[in-house]
This record gives sequence, C-alpha cells and structure tokens, in this order.
Amino acid sequence: MTVSKGAWKRIPVTEETWQEMSRLREPGQTYDILIRTMIEREKKQRLAADMKRIEEEGDFVPFDA
Repeated sequence: MTVSKGAWKRIPVTEETWQEMSRLREPGQTYDILIRTMIEREKKQRLAADMKRIEEEGDFVPFDA
C-alpha cells in the first residue's frame, strides 16, 4: 500500500479504547488494517440488518417467471 504525503491523520481516543484496539490487533497487523477490517465488518452487519428489516417490513409482490 502506498501512502501519499499528507494522508496520515490522527484520531484521538481514550486510553481504554487504545488498549481494546491493541488487544484486537493481530501480530504484525497495522492499526490501519485493523480499522479497515472493522469498517468492512460493520458495513456487512448494517447491510444484513437492512435486508432483514426490509424482509420483515416489506410488502412484496409475487414474481412469476
């Protein structure tokens, strides 16, 4: 992965949050990869929740092929 100049950002977190993130990190894994993994997992969970809500609340018309 190539990082362009100025791409680094600081995200202030509490000591407790930093410790929790450290515990979640795999050996050799960067915090950037850890955060990206967490973002992808959250996006998938939100999609699944949205699909479940639509299935439960939706008014569907039968599809006849």
